[in-house]
Amino acid sequence: MCYSAQIQADYRKYVRMCGAHMNIREFAQLYWERAEGNNVGIPKAMDAAFSVPQTDEERQIKEAIDRFNGEQATRLEQELFKQRARLADAERNLQGKTTKAASESKRIATNRIESALRGLDDLRRTELKDRDSRIFPGNYAPVMVMEDGKRVIKPMRYLCRPAGKPAFYDKKYPGTYNARLDNLEGFWKGLFGYSHGLIVANAFYENVKRHRLEGRELAEGEQEENVVLEFKPQPAQDMLVACLWSHWQAPGEPDLLSFAAITDEPPPEIAAAGHDRCIIPIKPENIDAWLCPERGNLAAQYAILDDRYRPYYEHRMAA
Repeated sequence: MCYSAQIQADYRKYVRMCGAHMNIREFAQLYWERAEGNNVGIPKAMDAAFSVPQTDEERQIKEAIDRFNGEQATRLEQELFKQRARLADAERNLQGKTTKAASESKRIATNRIESALRGLDDLRRTELKDRDSRIFPGNYAPVMVMEDGKRVIKPMRYLCRPAGKPAFYDKKYPGTYNARLDNLEGFWKGLFGYSHGLIVANAFYENVKRHRLEGRELAEGEQEENVVLEFKPQPAQDMLVACLWSHWQAPGEPDLLSFAAITDEPPPEIAAAGHDRCIIPIKPENIDAWLCPERGNLAAQYAILDDRYRPYYEHRMAA
């Protein structure tokens, strides 16, 4: 399963690459909901796309980002003050007598101070890092879809909740960020052939068992160890990753746009690294046919997925 991906978070890249238009209202609504306190995960690189706003709508988004970041900074500074006081108390107690409780309090305070400082550093820095474009299930990303005959970019959650399903599906089926090719006419039959999308990504990440990566069986008494691998196409490039998406609505609930990446059996180099799934990058010439599927002609959609771009994926241990 593509449990994480390095995406192109700047919507302007979609515009340049694919001639897509941005649905600014959807982006504005998402950022407003986050600023209002909703649990919305947005990559820092997606925020950065609005750092120099050009329109009134983009300025509104920038204001929502600044408001959210300011509240986050205040929360982290308060946590920092609280944990520094806790650390000072623990160190005073340890000067008199070494106790398990004081030692544990010192350890927890030290770890939380380091975490708060990292969080403040992430909020304040302006230079982007690779991890700022990485999404995990539950995070939002720009997704390209077809709307009224035009390629449009919308922000969507990377964890698909099919329309008509109850909200608890997110917890009951936490793997719905992965739409298996062999299940497109099963679990995903309401979306496959109807609601297709694309994300731009240049890497994806997978959980792999160390012994499988090393091509061996577990030793007697050895426990399984999980490692995370980064897979990148060679030569390095942006890929158009095939997705399914849904517009979920329910009375009294905010609308939800969400998506899942379609995955298939892996090429030999990914299988050799110990993983059993791979994303499907489609070719640029198939963009419109994929985004605007011919109703009832599933064979044509399978043909697009089969006529995929097939790069060699180089892997390394993720940072």
